[in-house]
Amino acid sequence: MAIDPQRLASLYPLDSLRRDTLEHLAGDASLLHYGPGEPLFRAGEIDEDLVYLLSGAIDGQYPDGRGKRIESDSLQGRYPVGEAQPRRFSAIAGPEGAEVVRLERRATEKLLAWDQLCRHRNEQADSAEDNAWVYRLLGSRAFQKLPTGNIERMFAAFREIRVPAGESVIEEGAQPDYFYVIKQGSLSVAKTLDGQPVIVAYLVRGDCFGEDALLSNSARNATVRTLEDCRLMRLSRQEFETVLKPPAVDWATVEEAAALTRAGARVVDVRLPSEFRQRALRDAINLPLATLREGAVEQLDRRRPVLVYCNTGERSAAACFILTRLGYDVRALQGGLARVMKKQPA
Repeated sequence: MAIDPQRLASLYPLDSLRRDTLEHLAGDASLLHYGPGEPLFRAGEIDEDLVYLLSGAIDGQYPDGRGKRIESDSLQGRYPVGEAQPRRFSAIAGPEGAEVVRLERRATEKLLAWDQLCRHRNEQADSAEDNAWVYRLLGSRAFQKLPTGNIERMFAAFREIRVPAGESVIEEGAQPDYFYVIKQGSLSVAKTLDGQPVIVAYLVRGDCFGEDALLSNSARNATVRTLEDCRLMRLSRQEFETVLKPPAVDWATVEEAAALTRAGARVVDVRLPSEFRQRALRDAINLPLATLREGAVEQLDRRRPVLVYCNTGERSAAACFILTRLGYDVRALQGGLARVMKKQPA
């Protein structure tokens, strides 16, 4: 159920947010109603939510028998309910029930950080339209792992460029230099297939591109061209490798990878088919890195964890970033097949 942004404007620390940021946050919020005696959460639980009481009351019950009541019209009612993790008490809807809003904790923290950075840099005048790319970027699963402390450096390092329609931003075969986010406009992605350029994807505002080659330390595998006049935000290779690359990939050691596969993870080899035919991990499927944006991932079940690997870990780092952004729970094999071979007895 949608929630009026004004209902969030009286809550701490959401009351400090600019209107367009608050509107975006309200769009991602969950408005829920709990009947009398219905539990909101239990003591000892760990979750990813901030819970705010909008109307009614909540009875807090501690494991040692202590209790407290939180009323929606009290000062305490303006703060998140039982914010500590794990939860220190059980929250039960009071006799009249409770209306609450739930917000994803890390996403909210990143929006708060971005909003404050805008004020510090005197960008209050930016409209919701101008900042739409930011909200989509921060809402991406791949960027949820970005430490909040890295946000200021990332946005400070971004530089805006304007590119006319019909211009190439990235050329297939070139060495990687920048990571890009689309602030405004649309672009096409083309690859050379059977000697001819073929468009394999389209990109719109909020999409990012250029990370594949930066993560895998390889040449560009596609040409990206503007379809209209575009405004792009770009990050240099040095800043990308310092700010974004370390948290962009969840690595798994050989031992952790073995445990993941025993637990049912799907093993994906992101090397070329010729490499896969020569040697591969047992039960792996071959989805080359270059095909991950072209529909090949439809073979994967989002409910099942994914383990990706290549020879050394370079290509699987890029694959991990792409698949995470597409909504998969994915880890990359640290050191790749080379590490596995070293672990095997001679």
